[in-house]
Amino acid sequence: MLDFINSLLHIDVTLIQWASEWGSLLYFILFMIIFSETGLVFMPFLPGDSLLFAVGALAARPDFLKIESIIPLLILAAVLGDSSNYFIGRKIGRSLFEKDLFFLKKKYLISTEVFFEKKGVWAVSLSRFFPIIRTMAPFFAGMSLLNYKKFLGLSIVGSVVWVFVFTLAGYYFGQIEFIQKNFTFLVLGVIAMSLLPMLANILMSLRNKNR
Repeated sequence: MLDFINSLLHIDVTLIQWASEWGSLLYFILFMIIFSETGLVFMPFLPGDSLLFAVGALAARPDFLKIESIIPLLILAAVLGDSSNYFIGRKIGRSLFEKDLFFLKKKYLISTEVFFEKKGVWAVSLSRFFPIIRTMAPFFAGMSLLNYKKFLGLSIVGSVVWVFVFTLAGYYFGQIEFIQKNFTFLVLGVIAMSLLPMLANILMSLRNKNR
């Protein structure tokens, strides 16, 4: 577990090691990470925002990833992951959460339900910017029998914006020498920023409940 956390905090170093070891297979590995984080309801702990940022920073360096190739590939991974999770939710639904095991916790499902109630169907797109909720949202959309064509359109919009924002931010900031020397702190900042909306939403819910 400590090794996993360390690899997340130094994800730029991890990606460079993977690039050295796996070469062009790194594209497939990154595809599977983004697909799994969104497509498998029990994988919300996988990196999302921080990984995209690091991928962009790595693409800014010569002889690594190509930005024009990795962006459409990761958008495809996110959209396919959403659809996979949607159909899992549609077929299995709440039965996965009955025993409250591992990451399949009822509190995550309840948080996602509240998020959908507040944001409506646009929650499918907006959930992209909320860790954990972006993994649960497609599952909940399928479970609630949201029309698939509508879901797919919203999924594509959210995936395109999400991948472009974080990957291009990493690409441009990654070329700055100060950022390169302090990349770990920047990754921590990205993680903190991605968690802030969810924490604010929880605090507001608690405040309203107390009222």
